[in-house]
Amino acid sequence: MSKFIARKSNFLKFMKAVLYLEDGTLLLGKSFGAKGTKVSEIIFNTALTGYQEVLTDPSYKEQIVVMTYPHIGNYGTNFEDDESYRAFVEGFVIRELEVQPSNWRSKITLHEFLEKQGVIGIEGVDTRFLTRKIRESGSMKAVITTEDVDSETLKKIVEEYPGLQGRDLVKYVTCQEPYTWGEGLWYHKSVYYERKKKISGKKIVVMDFGVKRNILRHLVEFFGEVTVVPAYTSADEILGMSPDGVVLSNGPGDPAPLTSVQQNIRKILGKVPVLAICLGHQLTALSLGAKTYKLKFGHHGINHPVKSPERKNVEVTSHNHNFAVDHQTFPEDVKSKIKVTYVSLNDWTFEGFRSDELKFISVQFHPEAGPGPSDSYHIFDEFAEMVAKC
Repeated sequence: MSKFIARKSNFLKFMKAVLYLEDGTLLLGKSFGAKGTKVSEIIFNTALTGYQEVLTDPSYKEQIVVMTYPHIGNYGTNFEDDESYRAFVEGFVIRELEVQPSNWRSKITLHEFLEKQGVIGIEGVDTRFLTRKIRESGSMKAVITTEDVDSETLKKIVEEYPGLQGRDLVKYVTCQEPYTWGEGLWYHKSVYYERKKKISGKKIVVMDFGVKRNILRHLVEFFGEVTVVPAYTSADEILGMSPDGVVLSNGPGDPAPLTSVQQNIRKILGKVPVLAICLGHQLTALSLGAKTYKLKFGHHGINHPVKSPERKNVEVTSHNHNFAVDHQTFPEDVKSKIKVTYVSLNDWTFEGFRSDELKFISVQFHPEAGPGPSDSYHIFDEFAEMVAKC
């Protein structure tokens, strides 16, 4: 034990980092991961595990993530749990870093992972205090740095940061060229899909707004390989591929400025079955005439309960969104075509809707989890059934 304590002490010795919030709060801590300065919006995530999936989720583009669980890094990192080809968070804030992970799957430590990915980490911060502050004040702009910068400079950096609203962040995370994905689930496959067979001859096209690999893996379990296309691919191009279903993926930032994408979705709805997830859910609502708004501190975690009036049950789900749909703003002619399927039990946020007439299933949460519970895996079953019937 004494050797371990000495090792940790030597590892973090003289490695300082600073976190500065737009309200003037300045927190000092110890640096790990990459060096430098990044400005972004700061949010908190309530997941106890799954930090690697959080770090590599494209939806966290331009986010400094505070983990509420105090002990992070216990099981290291590996090559299987990445949700994309790199980490997208701008900064990572934790209470205590484990520098000597214990897990047979671990390949490198969290520190080494962040260093390789260019993500700045800070530990030794009172994350309980920070989480309470964000809950009371809402998500704020923040800067994280390992450089010798005075508070006035940090204040100026934060003031000049434009924030998330009104900006298209999808362009930073979407693929540049179409590609085929054929890797299925590598875990618990027999448990969740033992009765399922691939729907042969059905082609699925995924619009990549920042898609997580676990979404693709679930789709492969039903349909075999799927085709992933850039976010701005036109509706004519997509329909010209003769798809049997289209998936609108998760992604970062504000959906409102993505007007061309909304127009494309409007042309696709009703033509082929559509599954919309997270940002895809918001874009679907916007394409139908509804409006979106920014949440005070967003939903970020794997323990968010949602109620289904349709199924008459509650599901614990994985969330990651700073914006939400105002379901009261749907036009009257659209309201008659849709059915509300999920609402949040934490703040009654609109979390899901569907339409048999327009052939879509739309959810604000992440049915694929990664990380998170398996309560909502059935969403993929329902989409597969819709595709099979059409």
